[in-house]
Amino acid sequence: MSATNYEALAKKIMARALKRGAKQAEVFLQVGRNADVRVRDGEIEDLTQATSKGLGLRVFVKNRLGFVWTSDFDPAGLDTLIDRAIALAEMSAPNPLNGLPDLAAFGKLPDVGALYDAEVASLPPDWKIKASIEMEKVIRAFDPRIKTIDSVGAGESVSEIYLASSSGMHGSSQGTSVYLYASPVATDGEQLQTSYWYDAKRFFEDLDTPENVAAKAAHRAVRLLGAKKVKSQKCPIVLDPTMAAGFISSIAGAANGDAVFKKSSFLAAKLGQRIAPAHVSIIDDGLRPRGLATSPFDGEGVPTRRTSIIDHGVLKAFLYDAFTARKAKTKTTGNASRGYRSLPSISAHNLLLEPGTLTPEQIIKDIPNGFYVTAMLGHGANTVTGEYSRGANGLWIENGELTRPVQEVTVAGNLNDMLLQLDAVGNDLTFHGATGAPTIRFKELTVSGE
Repeated sequence: MSATNYEALAKKIMARALKRGAKQAEVFLQVGRNADVRVRDGEIEDLTQATSKGLGLRVFVKNRLGFVWTSDFDPAGLDTLIDRAIALAEMSAPNPLNGLPDLAAFGKLPDVGALYDAEVASLPPDWKIKASIEMEKVIRAFDPRIKTIDSVGAGESVSEIYLASSSGMHGSSQGTSVYLYASPVATDGEQLQTSYWYDAKRFFEDLDTPENVAAKAAHRAVRLLGAKKVKSQKCPIVLDPTMAAGFISSIAGAANGDAVFKKSSFLAAKLGQRIAPAHVSIIDDGLRPRGLATSPFDGEGVPTRRTSIIDHGVLKAFLYDAFTARKAKTKTTGNASRGYRSLPSISAHNLLLEPGTLTPEQIIKDIPNGFYVTAMLGHGANTVTGEYSRGANGLWIENGELTRPVQEVTVAGNLNDMLLQLDAVGNDLTFHGATGAPTIRFKELTVSGE
């Protein structure tokens, strides 16, 4: 079925739902295909190629919600689907907050630039195999202490979304993604150290080379060999960009409008207050050029935008979808996320901590004794209370230099205090997936070890 036909189908189902008694109706139609390969010892270990399509139908009848989804586009089945959605709505409990986004939330869709790369969409099957085998070769040649490889692979995907709403919003979006990943295991005879590296982009020309991805993964594994605990103490903590991205994801989780409304976020009462130094700005950017989470509209058809969650240290905004915005008596921020099998829920788009001016070396140079974190274990950020405690591995800092490897320690603090103690932001903004951050430094946190 062509793109034109998918768009027409979405509109047709929406119109039929209205004719059969729905006061409001919305169709979210998703089509995609993806391919992934993993190799081991120069041979294909796993090769996956899949296509998918489906649509989700939301209807509202007298403030009652009905939702159904299907991957069967047979005309008779779709007719039955519409009837089932309306029947479910009629049986559900009414809620005056139910409904599609208010008309004022819709508008002209932003120009987000190209998100689809014809080169990715037409990559030959053997590209993934060759790239994976090349990464494996680079890893094995990097250091004799790398004895095994946990996983190495490559893949790409193509997706299309069509949305038709009785509020008058009809839109479509098409995008691609391509990625490489590698996870080697190094050993010195006494210790095993596993690390990883990966890269994912919308456009093939932006993707890192297999050689670079493999070398970075190997370097990260080898440099942790011989890691030991350190004595428990308070000291400066530096997070590399991958770990910093995890930290700002925790902050974005606390800025979820539903959690804020339920007062289950440590940020709930802090809107408009200074919660971090002026050099800290956290942005949710649905418009970022070529971003993996960039789209002209969110899961409800609301135009995406750039939202400053923290602007130069001041908490400026929470993230909302339409339903939660009504509960909070505010407006949606265009942060509804969904697939065809799910109802909308709040999620960030391209989340980033704006970079500063310091190089990572300058950030580390000022530290007489501290910890550079390259890996963390567990999910130790409690966005309700703000308590933060995670297992960590990395490198110890002595007199401004990275020295011995460290493992099996815990980094602990409180997200409130951590934001205030975020005293340095690097210039090395790095995106992994849809979240990006530079190197960051906290003035003092607790390291629990020996």
